[in-house]
Amino acid sequence: MVERLRGQGIADEVVLAAIGAVPRHIFVEEALASRAYDDVALPIGFGQTISQPYTVARMTELARNGRSLKRVLEIGTGCGYQAAILAKLAQEVITIERIAPLIARARRNLRELRLFNVKVKYADGSQGLPELAPFDAIVMTAAATHISEQLLAQLAPGGRLVLPLGTDTQRLTVVERSALGFQQLELEEVKFVPLLPGMA
Repeated sequence: MVERLRGQGIADEVVLAAIGAVPRHIFVEEALASRAYDDVALPIGFGQTISQPYTVARMTELARNGRSLKRVLEIGTGCGYQAAILAKLAQEVITIERIAPLIARARRNLRELRLFNVKVKYADGSQGLPELAPFDAIVMTAAATHISEQLLAQLAPGGRLVLPLGTDTQRLTVVERSALGFQQLELEEVKFVPLLPGMA
């Protein structure tokens, strides 16, 4: 899988090493384990998916941007796979999930891998976590219709928000906080479940 990602243009060797170190099959249902290393999104229940490995690698590479990361916020824990990759790169990862049954599964998966630098929170992630800000990176794994000012305010200087943006057509989008303000960059087309408010 790592070689395939390298061939697909993922160049950050730290990210590739993290992907190589996290067994993806433990994050999917047993019936789908044989497809765990294919470059496809797979269902995890409750209308949610585990993103394809390329998308996870790409978002992680964009969030890291060649830097060492202290505190990272993930919005949309799902089964915990993206959080596990981020945990290999950052000192601390806080991940928020709004669907209660997924919280228990993500915690179990992360505990199995002994990733004790991840905190999983049951909350509405659309507002971020201002009480724990600032974050070196915020990774959103559900599609937003707009960029939240509240999330931008939670970025540390030099920090990056990485998210799928749009409704019918979604684009992977990066917003970076600099001394001059915020710079936004729209990249390739992606397909994510929509970001929903509230808790379930």
